[in-house]
Amino acid sequence: MSKQRVAIVGTGQTFHKSHRPDVNGQELINEAVQAALADADLSIDEIDAIVIGNMDHFEGINYVDCWSVDGSGGFMKPVIKLTTGGTTGSTLAIGGYHMVASSLFDRVLVIGWEKNSESDTTGAITTAFDPVWDRLVFAGAISGLAAEAQAYMAKYGATDRDGARVSVRDRKHACNNPHTQLRKEVTIDEVLASPMLADPIHLLDVCPRTDGACAVIMAGEQVAEKITATPDWIWATANRHTYTYLGDSNFGRLDSMAAAAREIYKKTGIKEPAKEIGVIELYQPYSFAGIMWIEDLGLAEHGKGAEFIWSGATDMGGEIPINPSGGVIACNPIGATGLIRCAEAAMQVMGKAEGRQVPDVNLAMSTGFGGCFWSDILLHGRRKPEF
Repeated sequence: MSKQRVAIVGTGQTFHKSHRPDVNGQELINEAVQAALADADLSIDEIDAIVIGNMDHFEGINYVDCWSVDGSGGFMKPVIKLTTGGTTGSTLAIGGYHMVASSLFDRVLVIGWEKNSESDTTGAITTAFDPVWDRLVFAGAISGLAAEAQAYMAKYGATDRDGARVSVRDRKHACNNPHTQLRKEVTIDEVLASPMLADPIHLLDVCPRTDGACAVIMAGEQVAEKITATPDWIWATANRHTYTYLGDSNFGRLDSMAAAAREIYKKTGIKEPAKEIGVIELYQPYSFAGIMWIEDLGLAEHGKGAEFIWSGATDMGGEIPINPSGGVIACNPIGATGLIRCAEAAMQVMGKAEGRQVPDVNLAMSTGFGGCFWSDILLHGRRKPEF
């Protein structure tokens, strides 16, 4: 087998909500699958293989690759499950990319989903931490993110108002996205007046719990342009897992993001990401990440992320819009969240993002973030990449 270029040729999402009691998991999955097939004008019979995933220990469902077949359409097809914590959705995208890039398959359906209303996220996340060194003092997601934010604030003098500015931006962008869960603008004062969860993180600084699913269809270069005249070509992927114990973390910096970004830029020849990339869908589960992690992506110097945000550069109409969809702060069906970032970036390149469309996007980036501060990155482009 020889390698081939890969493009996204169709995307589909559910209308994400805090609770979808009207559907079970298979039905939720099928909504996204049918939308993606319709977008690409393909039938399920034309799909060669399926990659699917969620935070399976959240819902307590094992073998989701088998259990979900009635929803995914995977009957008598090769199906593989990938689950990597918060990065599950972006890992699914990377896995689907490599299955097509290897020429093993020509059309792969990639599905991420989560029914958070029926899951035990706190209990499951607690068990992700080392039981001796970490779990007693660091169980759960919010405490780790708060420690990261506090470390950054102590080093660079950032304030809770800086974090709130990021939340204001994403919640405003979300109002243009009919699929996302939270569509209401907020002010900085409203963010700061919302309940404190773990200093400096307020309720309106963080993402919600969401029921939702997302699907994308990836195709090899021999068929992609026959399916759509405007494919989204995947230029490169990268991922980094940088440590085992929380004490190993360089709090205030996302080293995994920085290393993955360096790899992406080296692979694609990008020298000035803020000038060369048209839009970024950043997996950003809370507001302060929107300050710190853009520094690790090389968009701003370390300690200057807040200044870059306040300048308006990341707003719609700015130099490099971030999260036109509203991002994770507006919607977080965990197993699908990273794949939504990928789908939204693809829609920007394909010119299908409708009310949240950034004009003339030639390059887009999508990222994933997960437990132990892992990072995934995909770079999307309008033209075919060179080998």
